[in-house]
Amino acid sequence: MTYESIMSDLKAGKYANVYLLQGDEPYFIDKISNYIENNVLSPDERIFNQTVVYGKDIDVRNLDVMARRFPAMAKYQVVIVKEAQDLKKIDDLAFYAQKPQKTTILVLCHKYKTVDKRKKLATLVDKTGVLFTSTKLYENKIPAWIDSYVKSIGLVSDPRSTRLLTEYLGTDLSKISNELDKLAIALPKGSTVTPEVIQDNIGISKDYNNFELQKVISTGNVEKAARIVSHFAKNQKDNPLVLTVTSLYGFYAKMLIYWQYYNKDNNTLAAAMGCSPYFLKDYRDASQRLTLPKVMAGISLLREYDMRSKGVGNATTDPGSLLQELVFKLMH
Repeated sequence: MTYESIMSDLKAGKYANVYLLQGDEPYFIDKISNYIENNVLSPDERIFNQTVVYGKDIDVRNLDVMARRFPAMAKYQVVIVKEAQDLKKIDDLAFYAQKPQKTTILVLCHKYKTVDKRKKLATLVDKTGVLFTSTKLYENKIPAWIDSYVKSIGLVSDPRSTRLLTEYLGTDLSKISNELDKLAIALPKGSTVTPEVIQDNIGISKDYNNFELQKVISTGNVEKAARIVSHFAKNQKDNPLVLTVTSLYGFYAKMLIYWQYYNKDNNTLAAAMGCSPYFLKDYRDASQRLTLPKVMAGISLLREYDMRSKGVGNATTDPGSLLQELVFKLMH
């Protein structure tokens, strides 16, 4: 089942007796289990009928006994096992999953990995309950997810802000949602999330960030590049060199792919580059200055300065000085 279908059923009051929530993206697992924890039972019913335990603190035998109890003055009892990946011999729950208690909602939050498919538990839960595998979103899916989330909290997205958030927060959905929730509290409904709004409420500078540095390098704006490098040098804690080099390397790597597929249609090009079609214009603009030879030379420089920043073959490892040298060479 998909995250959307599971949440739709939960909101409609359609509950399964066993949920096995597994996978390497904890965000969706937390959203489903938190909804069950906060909405299936009333506050009064939770006192006697809701139990939250951690996998390392319980064994399968005691969990089986717990799940088979009957609710007290409620339609259901809810048992949530957080960090179920720490539950030893978890496949022994297959006996319970074969015929789960009809008045129990058992939720297993098995994060960062999946249950062995060769064992019985996953197969049985798939038949008698809900088996959900939460996978991380690829980078090219993040902008659309951000836009969707912004809309869900009653705000309006701005492509510049979407790019800024994607650049700085990466693919960590929990971190992205937490930052956007701050905006939902601070802004009136219907407000547009602009770079200025992000700077004021989240703290990501609209002028001094890795995306802006990529942009000025690709356009040859030496004056602005100098200002950004100076700002990064003075604020190294918020702008670590390793993050800047990694960001620039990702940009140049995408530009290398761009030159391989630049004459293809937008969807093919975006898929090959692993980016959203939203941002193709930025790469097309950058290609006016960053020819294929310059892109290849830039990748070599980034590798060199990544090693130098780690003290390999160079006496100077001051991040500010190295970044200044690197950007100067990339632009000339």
